[in-house]
Amino acid sequence: MVERVGVNALHRRIQNESAPLSGWRREEFRLRSTGMTGELPSSIIAGISFIGRSGGMVKTLGGFKKGHHTVPDAANATTNAFLGKICAGELAAGAEALFQQVRSRLGYKRKEVSLTLASPGAVLAAKDFTVEISYTLDEADPTRYGAVTILRDLRNVELARTEEFSEVFARKFSEISFGLKRGAKVEAVVDAIESMDGEGGLAVSYPSDCRECVITVEGVDAQVRCTGSALDLVFPRPGAPRELIEAFVAVRSAFSVSRELSGLIG
Repeated sequence: MVERVGVNALHRRIQNESAPLSGWRREEFRLRSTGMTGELPSSIIAGISFIGRSGGMVKTLGGFKKGHHTVPDAANATTNAFLGKICAGELAAGAEALFQQVRSRLGYKRKEVSLTLASPGAVLAAKDFTVEISYTLDEADPTRYGAVTILRDLRNVELARTEEFSEVFARKFSEISFGLKRGAKVEAVVDAIESMDGEGGLAVSYPSDCRECVITVEGVDAQVRCTGSALDLVFPRPGAPRELIEAFVAVRSAFSVSRELSGLIG
């Protein structure tokens, strides 16, 4: 079922449906990896998002007409509206392909999955999760655009571990983000890791104002970023949700050596 609505209406719908990282409010999160099982209590974790990023040159989009259109020299409301017009073909084709994969591979019926298009954004709403796709101009280089795909409100964690789910979302996501209900003091996280003097294979880097810190975990091919309100794992290459979850299990195990760090994620 595909619905087309105005951009403003879609923006309001996205805001209403996506209170930041709002999934998993009614159930526990269980991870199983190589015999390890863990729970993320709702008192700590507000929700989870899987994030994927791509992009390219504005002039390569199907709606860009050479000799008629000019490449944006700034990123603002007007130029992003222009982007919405010229990226409509790519957005619609990509969103429709995802809709068909989700419907067929995961066995959803018509009433269980829908697609809403309003370029430069799209929302796929399934009974077990929501996917948002959005195109925006690169503020640092408005001759380029970025396309962000976010999977959120995952209501069935075991679904994310299935082969079918991995096939649908293969090589889609390079970040996994956990919202922290109580938040965390970045300085306290830094102090906890520095006090360990390398024990547990943990190291940390941070700017002078400690607005965030980046943690490296021995054996995990991802950077762990703590911003105080969220804990993010950023990977060098995209993968399926199952792969990102497996890496998180390893991070959680490494954090268990410190009471302060283990309290961050349960």
